[in-house]
Amino acid sequence: MSADPEAIRLTPAVIPVTGGYDGRAATTAVKVGVGQAAAAVARVSDRGARIVAVTIALIWHLAIALPAVLSARTQLAVPQVVLGAWLLVAAVGLLAGVRLLRDTPLPTPPLVGLLLAVDVAVFATVGRAQLFSPANWVWGTLAWFFLVVLWGRPVRWLLALLAAHAATALTAVVLHDATGAADLARAAMALYGTSSLPVAVFAGALMLGLLLRDRAASAAASNVMLAEREAAERARGERRDRLAVVSDAATEVLTELAQGRADPSDPDVQRRCVRAAARLRRLIAESDDVPHPLLHELRAAADLAERDGLSIDLVTIGTPPPLSVQVRRRLVEPLTATLADERDWARLTIVANPDEVVVSLVVPDRAGPDATGGQPEQGDGQVEYLYERDGEIRWTQTRWRR
Repeated sequence: MSADPEAIRLTPAVIPVTGGYDGRAATTAVKVGVGQAAAAVARVSDRGARIVAVTIALIWHLAIALPAVLSARTQLAVPQVVLGAWLLVAAVGLLAGVRLLRDTPLPTPPLVGLLLAVDVAVFATVGRAQLFSPANWVWGTLAWFFLVVLWGRPVRWLLALLAAHAATALTAVVLHDATGAADLARAAMALYGTSSLPVAVFAGALMLGLLLRDRAASAAASNVMLAEREAAERARGERRDRLAVVSDAATEVLTELAQGRADPSDPDVQRRCVRAAARLRRLIAESDDVPHPLLHELRAAADLAERDGLSIDLVTIGTPPPLSVQVRRRLVEPLTATLADERDWARLTIVANPDEVVVSLVVPDRAGPDATGGQPEQGDGQVEYLYERDGEIRWTQTRWRR
């Protein structure tokens, strides 16, 4: 009926670290992982409690109630009604049990009405002689079927149904003229003894499920936060390595300038400086915690190009979905490499929807080789790269598809 959350393998959402660490994605992963783990433990606990409740109801009905009814059938006032009601409740129990174990919603109101009708019918037809005997099986059995058909409902529903059952029983006691002190004591003990255990099981299963959910959520949160810290440490190392590569490129050109081996007026030297600055600027921008990191990185590249005198138009259509650092890097790098070579004008367009992001850059064509470093690094094939030139313009496009 219960499940130990520490005995269940908790597998919250894995935090991706390839290509960099994304704080927003990690926060989402924590929430998703904790919710999934807690829900999994709650489902296991609830399913175990359902099996217990259905098993007790059916075994009690079959092993205790049926032999009592059959052995006393000649002493019952209307045995056909008592036995027919037993069969009807057995069918209700089977139907409710199958639907519960399949997680199929139960038609609760009709089943509750049917059980209350059976309660009244059996008390009316069992007879005075068998009123307190095991042959009057509704005393001990019906409360378990109340529990089954009301599974998942608030506890007050079960208490209300048991109150109706008690009212029916006491009415039958009065109508059968069993109002002596001994009879009333027997009725009170029967009601208490047969109702307290189903209520305890019902409330206990609910509370146990809540406690296990809380424990599972705490364990999953601890687990995923450890994974997040580990991912952040690995990402920090990757970022340090990447910064070293960018710094080496900048250091090389600055050293050549300082030693007089490079001419600041040389267009090739100027392009090398712009590319190094663009890479460093993008490396800084990609770690900023902003609502739309891809737009932030592209705006940073456009801003740097504008500072170098390039007239650039930036057009954004739609909102990009959350993307990993690696995907964003492969979308942005080819365009920043092309921007670093331009001096006249450029048009940068971002078209985005939840399943696709297209980034296009149009610049005037000119004599000379293509921009170096435009082809994105190899990855999982989700980012496509296109490059064309026709003598008038150069067109670079990167496209991501889910």
